[in-house]
Amino acid sequence: MNFDEMIERRGTHSVKWDAMDAVYGVPNDEGIAMWVADMDFRPPQSVQDALAKMAEYGVYGYYGDEGDYRAAICNWMKTRHNWEVKPEEIFTTHGLVNGTAMCVDAFTKPGDKIVLFTPVYHAFARVIEAADREVVECPLVVEAGKYKLDFAAYDAMMTGDETMLVFCSPHNPGGRVWSQEELQGVIDFAKRHDLILVSDEIHHDLVFPGATHIPMANVDDSVTDRLVMMTATTKTFNIAGSHSGNVIIRDEALRKRFSARMAAMGISPNSFGLFMAEAAYSEEGAAWLDALIAYLDENRRILDEGLNSIPGVKSMPMEATYLSWADFSGTGMEPAEYIERVQKDAKIAANHGITFGKGGEQYLRFNFATPRANIIEAVKRLKEAFSDLQ
Repeated sequence: MNFDEMIERRGTHSVKWDAMDAVYGVPNDEGIAMWVADMDFRPPQSVQDALAKMAEYGVYGYYGDEGDYRAAICNWMKTRHNWEVKPEEIFTTHGLVNGTAMCVDAFTKPGDKIVLFTPVYHAFARVIEAADREVVECPLVVEAGKYKLDFAAYDAMMTGDETMLVFCSPHNPGGRVWSQEELQGVIDFAKRHDLILVSDEIHHDLVFPGATHIPMANVDDSVTDRLVMMTATTKTFNIAGSHSGNVIIRDEALRKRFSARMAAMGISPNSFGLFMAEAAYSEEGAAWLDALIAYLDENRRILDEGLNSIPGVKSMPMEATYLSWADFSGTGMEPAEYIERVQKDAKIAANHGITFGKGGEQYLRFNFATPRANIIEAVKRLKEAFSDLQ
């Protein structure tokens, strides 16, 4: 659990570290990668051991008998989230972007409108639009520095052509852990407008002290006939390259529809992802995660303190994820100017807020799941890039 270890990722086909120049004009050899949402840490030793065992065995055939894998998922959800999941409710997709796309394909038709509360994870809109559906952006409201939901405004926007809501819980990029009352509001909104509710909870394990994530499935049983849950080991344990995620559906009718589309698309999981997930959902994985949260919490403090020390910059208070959401509107600069300072002067690659939809135009998203030395250096560079504002 040496999260301070500097692991050289350049030249390893890492999107995060090898594509900075191509995407942002940040030199790969000098830049600090704070964009793609993966971590610069090794996963738990249990995961490494599982892969080593596979390599030692040396035969990479199809994975059969998912009993242990499904049991590991069910046990993790019960012990970490007090959520009862049955083995037959679990589908394994090639990550949760694929899971989202499969939900769009299974439960909507071309031309349908799909609701997003924006700004929100950019891949949602991408797969919705690629599937010839229309995105309906319902803007989140900033109150006391945090995102809030404005259901009265959203109700007024609905036309009756909407068929699905894709919800992000905890929220990416705002770092919100939604309250029981807010989650109930989401359920009531979905029921009022007869929407399938897809709850992406990929960051549910990455919650900081003082906040508690509530699975949407635990809020109100009356939503079961329209609820689809999505979780994964990949974000929690930094194994995103395994491209493995879980779509969990309790309602039998919804399961049949989803299963039919999975069969039609010929989708089945890869054995590496299943072995890694089972190994991650273990006592060793749990201990690793607890240590990770403590480490990320201090990284969060250092980065937020640095960002907030720049006049006109305000980092949104975070309750979850490892993605800081910083508002640059107070600098009085146009996005092109502060982006140039971050990319050209500080040589930091951060996600542009506009890609997350309406409401994100004045923000940048910074990934702080990296050794602390990188965070300290990033803060130093950012302060220097905006030193004329001091």
